[in-house]
Amino acid sequence: MDKHPEVLLELNAVETWHGSLRALSDVSLTVPEGSITVILGNNGAGKSTLLNTILGVLEGQPKNGQISFQGTRIDRMATERIVRSGISYVPEGRRIFSELTVWENLKVGAYVQKDQLSTKKALERVCDFFPLLAERQSQAAGTLSGGEQQMLAIGRALMNGPRLLLLDEPSLGLAPILVRQVFDIISQIRDEGVTVLLVEQNARMALAVADEGLVLDSGELVVAGSASDLVDNAEVEELYMGAPSLPIK
Repeated sequence: MDKHPEVLLELNAVETWHGSLRALSDVSLTVPEGSITVILGNNGAGKSTLLNTILGVLEGQPKNGQISFQGTRIDRMATERIVRSGISYVPEGRRIFSELTVWENLKVGAYVQKDQLSTKKALERVCDFFPLLAERQSQAAGTLSGGEQQMLAIGRALMNGPRLLLLDEPSLGLAPILVRQVFDIISQIRDEGVTVLLVEQNARMALAVADEGLVLDSGELVVAGSASDLVDNAEVEELYMGAPSLPIK
């Protein structure tokens, strides 16, 4: 009998408010260790708010509920402690340091590493994922293409050696061929033992690589299940995937 994966991240009845607006309402979910879990939903559904709540960057939030990582509550921890506990974040829009070199950007991501040897090992791992970054270590990050900058943003997050990687819209603004490359890399990251929690508008591509899927609507969790279940869910397909791509003749 297959052993069920351990729960790495758990949210229990989480409520997050933006002023007088409730952005997340009674959200409970689990993220299994070693999985890719994708969060789907329309703009304004609360997807990015969910990631920011986990990371502790919204002051005083969550207002209610609990968040546990590796069995330890983190919902009242400072963001730096949450990152040091093993969670890294790639925000929407990449937010690299354009004036710094590729290598300098990666070093920024390694600030929680204890020594130079740990930093060197993390860099070697990132360069295995992204050989192009190794070739361009001395190049200014702002001169990279959009796809290359996304690879740098993911690489910078991996420099912390996280157990959980939060990704917010990694395919945003990328050409289709680069989108496929990014999702291939996300699969590799999962296969190397890093759990991934992914917010993504490209539902069809995300569900193709994900293990688990969640749907947020107006801050409420309305669907949760395996990625294959969500692919077969007619309502999810209609609302978030649209018509399948036509074959090229």
